[in-house]
Amino acid sequence: MGRDEQKEEREVLDSIFPDEITDISEAEYRVSVALDVTHDDGDESEPPTVILQVQYPEGYPDEAPRLDIHAPPNAAKHEYLDIQEDKARLLDALQPTIEENLGMAMVFTLVSTLKDGAELLIAERQAAAQAIRDFESAKAEEEENRKFHGTAVTRESFLEWRERFRKETEEEERRRTEQQEADEKKKRGVKEGPKMTGRELWKNGLAGKVDEDDEGGDDVLDGVEKLKVEA
Repeated sequence: MGRDEQKEEREVLDSIFPDEITDISEAEYRVSVALDVTHDDGDESEPPTVILQVQYPEGYPDEAPRLDIHAPPNAAKHEYLDIQEDKARLLDALQPTIEENLGMAMVFTLVSTLKDGAELLIAERQAAAQAIRDFESAKAEEEENRKFHGTAVTRESFLEWRERFRKETEEEERRRTEQQEADEKKKRGVKEGPKMTGRELWKNGLAGKVDEDDEGGDDVLDGVEKLKVEA
């Protein structure tokens, strides 16, 4: 009974996987499972392939088939799938399907489950890698934006800036006033001495040089005349 069902399933699998199935013996064969994956930008590598090796025990399908998973010979290692490291995980994912289908031909269903599981594993790892790239990109963009926008203004930082600005303005005004005063002193030259009396003007021969038309000129001449009488 079991052997007849095994032969019948094997014939059906030949029609479904004409180029993907390879016999090892009457009760053992391999099925090559090509995975459909989305490549990263710039990745032109071939899609990965997983080999499912099936061996019928005498009591199959009432007894679970013996399964193994491996990569094709000389296959390039895929960035997001390592058959050696992922074998146990992929085989464990087939156990629920085996238990649900005991007593029935199940290899086609196992192939489909393996394909879906491997593709999902790759998609999850791609999404995780993309999330890391997006995070790093967003972080770099945030750092770049800080150069242009500066630190966010708070009430405390504004009050601190205003007080500092006032002090700097007052200090600048003080320096400007001092500079103006210094410039005015330079223009005036040496500070003028006490005003000369009429006698000093006459002794120094300056009395005659006073402009009689100037305001106060008569008073100066009167003073000179008085000096002459006194002499």
